[in-house]
Amino acid sequence: MRSEKNMPWIRTVEPEDAEGRLAEAYGWQARKLGRPTEFTQLGSLDPGVVDARLRLYRASENVPSRLTLLQKLLISYLTSILNATPHCASLARTQLCSVPGGSMLVQALDARSYSALDAPDAALARYVDKLTLHPGEIVEEDIAALRACGFDDLDILDANNQCAHLNYTNRVANGLGLLTEASIEERSRDRIPT
Repeated sequence: MRSEKNMPWIRTVEPEDAEGRLAEAYGWQARKLGRPTEFTQLGSLDPGVVDARLRLYRASENVPSRLTLLQKLLISYLTSILNATPHCASLARTQLCSVPGGSMLVQALDARSYSALDAPDAALARYVDKLTLHPGEIVEEDIAALRACGFDDLDILDANNQCAHLNYTNRVANGLGLLTEASIEERSRDRIPT
């Protein structure tokens, strides 16, 4: 149960009170995780929003690119720490620290020491940093820098979508008061609907 201190700033519908389309959308995520996440519940006043968010989440997490799990988590974690979003950052940090090389990556990203990373990951981090903090300054040369490190257009599309989606979710979480770290139960890739 969430304490008052951890409550978002708007009313949400608890899973046991959900009906119709909202109950169906909650059930979609709950089949994998046991219950819908706190973030999913942030859209509960409009079941269409919950459904659309879950569908976009599934699509953005399943682009058949060559990005590694570590690279996808790099994008997720870096976007979330740049946006100062403790909820989303805690999800990615836990997952990053559970894969080989993840703890070192967390340290480098926390310090924004991209030069400590191998060339492809450094290029990816620089792109994510710029897209998150200065999106209006992205130029074609930023894409060329990714290509020069071996990323093809589908990889770049995937990186862009991952980062853009995380920027959206970060702004929803921060803007509606989901400012705590995610519960331990939610810190799994199982929260992604199938």
